[in-house]
Amino acid sequence: MSVTPTDVEHEVTAVDIIVSKGDEKGDITYANPIFFKISGYTQAELLEKPHSIIRHPDMPKIVFKYLWDNIKEGKDVKAFVKNLCKDGGFYWVFAHVRVATNPDGSFRNYVSTRKGMSAAARAIVEPLYKELLAAEESGGMDASLAMLEAFLKENGASLDTFNDAMQKIQNS
Repeated sequence: MSVTPTDVEHEVTAVDIIVSKGDEKGDITYANPIFFKISGYTQAELLEKPHSIIRHPDMPKIVFKYLWDNIKEGKDVKAFVKNLCKDGGFYWVFAHVRVATNPDGSFRNYVSTRKGMSAAARAIVEPLYKELLAAEESGGMDASLAMLEAFLKENGASLDTFNDAMQKIQNS
């Protein structure tokens, strides 16, 4: 299913909390009603499909590499994500992705809760993501990673404190 991106933004309001769960491959196993409403997809179109179905082409690959590398190690990740809607529109969210485990400690699923992105965060993140994308196009993932690390360092953070830096940006 190929969707052509447009400039139409779908609002994620202050009361919206988007929740989805995924299996080890990243396929969606559960999503709450607001997820379907904002994305424009039906349950049949999203369930058992990869989360990447809603990946917007404006998203730098390095953000997802960081996310997957960390959640596969059982670490939570907080990140800003621009998602693609079925109609080609988009929405920005501040995502908190974590691993849920069974009582015996084995993997149960990935759980992502997403809220609207603050205007202050968007003013920082949107230009950063454009720069990261340009770096990826010209120098690959290594160039994008170097740029992300430089951005974090400028903001008194590092990859080890990525989540704290993202939370600080969201709260700014």
